[in-house]
Amino acid sequence: MAINRRDKTKTDRASKVHKDWYKLDLSAIVYPTLQRRDFSSVYRLSVLLKEEINPEMLQRAVNLTMPRFPTYKAAIRKGVFWRYLEPNDRPGPFVQEDVKNPCQPMYFKANNRYLVRIYYYRNRIALEAHHSLGDGTGGMCVLQTLTATYLRLKGHTEIENGGFVLDILETPDPVELEDAYMKYANAKVCPPRPGEKAYRVRGTKEPFYTLNIIDGIMSVAEVMKVAKSYNATITEYLNAVLLYALMQKQESEWHLKLRPVKIAMPVNLRRFFPSKTLRNFITMIYPGIDPRLGEYTFEEIVTQVHNYMRYYLNEKLLRGDITTNAETQRNPFIRVVPLFIKDLVVRQFYTKIQDKNSSAGLTNMGALKVPETMKPYIERFDIYMGQPFSTRTNCAIASFEDILTINFASSIAETDVERLFFRKLVQDGIHVKIESNR
Repeated sequence: MAINRRDKTKTDRASKVHKDWYKLDLSAIVYPTLQRRDFSSVYRLSVLLKEEINPEMLQRAVNLTMPRFPTYKAAIRKGVFWRYLEPNDRPGPFVQEDVKNPCQPMYFKANNRYLVRIYYYRNRIALEAHHSLGDGTGGMCVLQTLTATYLRLKGHTEIENGGFVLDILETPDPVELEDAYMKYANAKVCPPRPGEKAYRVRGTKEPFYTLNIIDGIMSVAEVMKVAKSYNATITEYLNAVLLYALMQKQESEWHLKLRPVKIAMPVNLRRFFPSKTLRNFITMIYPGIDPRLGEYTFEEIVTQVHNYMRYYLNEKLLRGDITTNAETQRNPFIRVVPLFIKDLVVRQFYTKIQDKNSSAGLTNMGALKVPETMKPYIERFDIYMGQPFSTRTNCAIASFEDILTINFASSIAETDVERLFFRKLVQDGIHVKIESNR
């Protein structure tokens, strides 16, 4: 059987994988710096199958899959000037039964130094990963490849490789492991980043380790129909709905003055640059409105978001943005500054400026594809941006076939923004099913 051959060749294949240390990519440098006892940059991807999970079989699939992803089967280490990833040959990661509060902090020396967790619950497989390893695209490759391996072990040997499902018998392609930022950060100018403190949601901070999850499940066709009625894409429409909810929330509160309402939205740079990296390759844009200029109708917010996206989402401006980021790493003086000083400066900058530049986070992985032979076994996917750095809510969106899921993750008790968000969808004629971990 093909699966038996995979088991037998696992050791041989793992020994052929190029074992080396990897310098953290341009985005990954920041995430360990922000690490604290009650916060880690952890995201979560999950897939719901149409059958119950066999944990022993899932563990076997993990053991077969992880060597294919050397930057995920890795431990983070600290040098004098930089952190880096090194191969991790310790046992694990080990499959665990799922927990009520996901995306808990990951401590670099725990869990046999793995920065990946694999959970199961009924028919769900969940992958949690530290952002220093890679972004959601890399994580989705790991999850889908793991799921395909698991299903083959269950006897569904017809499942093919393709898309996010990689061949676990292949040696990783070097382009999967590259720091794509440094490859494409070659603009001749570093555009400045004008920023202003944005509106922040006030709320009651939840106890340590508590993450409130609210999922909205709906039809892609219904959302697309409504978005088209506003002459917008699904991403533009949902951005506008979140801005509308945040604007209403600010108006309902007592405040000395209004502030701009902005969303931090990661952009997958693989859409604009021909990279196959499985590491981080995203940058942030900030669609928003400024209520100080006057009252906005929802239609005006959609138009504002639509025009913003059309202006900023192009290869030229995005190349300039990542070049601005890369200049600090290329600076010969900064390169020789001790790591503890770099940490102090980056943490202060993020806390005082970067984190205050947005009111909420929103990411959309779009329509997820799997090989045709794998589709009959999958119900849907879920994505969570994880624990927010400060008291706010994050929103993640993904679709599979005609199922679109909107997953909110919040560290505050109040759910006003989520309620206003889903209320607007219902008012626009979209049927929404709500699930929660409360």
